[in-house]
Amino acid sequence: MAKKSKKQQSGGTPATVSLTAAGVGFTLHSYDHDPSHPSYGEEAAEAMGVSPDRVFKTLVADVDGALTVAVVPVSGTLDLKALAAAVGGKRATMADPTLAERTTGYVRGGISPLGQRKKLRTVLDDSAESHATICISAGRRGLEVELTPGDLAQLTEAVLAPIGRG
Repeated sequence: MAKKSKKQQSGGTPATVSLTAAGVGFTLHSYDHDPSHPSYGEEAAEAMGVSPDRVFKTLVADVDGALTVAVVPVSGTLDLKALAAAVGGKRATMADPTLAERTTGYVRGGISPLGQRKKLRTVLDDSAESHATICISAGRRGLEVELTPGDLAQLTEAVLAPIGRG
């Protein structure tokens, strides 16, 4: 397990620390995570009373041997072919969950596109642009951060592309 900075020990996560350091406005949403819920993202949407189209999940895929982050609405699924095409690749598969956790520094259900241990190329589903704000994992289960899609794209240097199916 990675050492936590003093800021992280006082309640922040690498994701929220990176947002604060960048001076980006955001709203933090906390809820009690139910381990028996079948979907982390749908649970977050229900707990916050937000449309699942505005809550985005962070998935890690392997595109031609390079780990790549895909950020798509929880109401849909990831189109692996579209993800590969968005980064100029030929083939994408879902990454091994243990490798995704080790590389990002987060646990499944809490992987955030922000503040990752190793910066990975990121693709944000272009449907995010239709919302003033979206919610993404803040770095642990039961914690979401709401921010503008533009801020998320800028901070992660994301490519915007139609990678979600819904």
